[in-house]
Amino acid sequence: MTTTTRSTIKAVLVSVLIAAGGLAGPANAADSSVPQPVAEALATALQDEYHAEAFYDAVMEKFGAVRPFANIIRAEQMHQAILIDSMTQYGVDIPANTELKSAGIRAAVPVTLAEACAMGVTAEIDNAGLYTDRLLPAVKGYADITAAFTALSDASQQKHLPAFQRCAAR
Repeated sequence: MTTTTRSTIKAVLVSVLIAAGGLAGPANAADSSVPQPVAEALATALQDEYHAEAFYDAVMEKFGAVRPFANIIRAEQMHQAILIDSMTQYGVDIPANTELKSAGIRAAVPVTLAEACAMGVTAEIDNAGLYTDRLLPAVKGYADITAAFTALSDASQQKHLPAFQRCAAR
């Protein structure tokens, strides 16, 4: 089994466990070994990944397993696994993805695939701002979390954004 296959399987299992409410961190934020701003940054990053997964899943429910959504949803699940590893290491609560399969997310899917792709472009641009303006400054004293956040942001900007831009231009 390749490393990529193991990572994908792990990401899917983590997503299933979280969605089912079967994976959780400590009983309360006081059990966390990081300051509240760091815990909040991790939770915000995970919520951003959850939101993306939920939206991409809803797009595929409407339009089928179309690219780039079919590819990028797997990346979002791997991003979640990276964040969950950090959250587990530092004792930060891991919330469930309450947006996955929600009526609100389904209602947000536009009429055309091109519009969905344009929304993907906007989301990836907003993601860059989120990391640059809020998340990375909050974790500057934590090299491992900073490296994870930088890698996630770079993947969004260097891989996801161009894919959505190509899709929107079709």
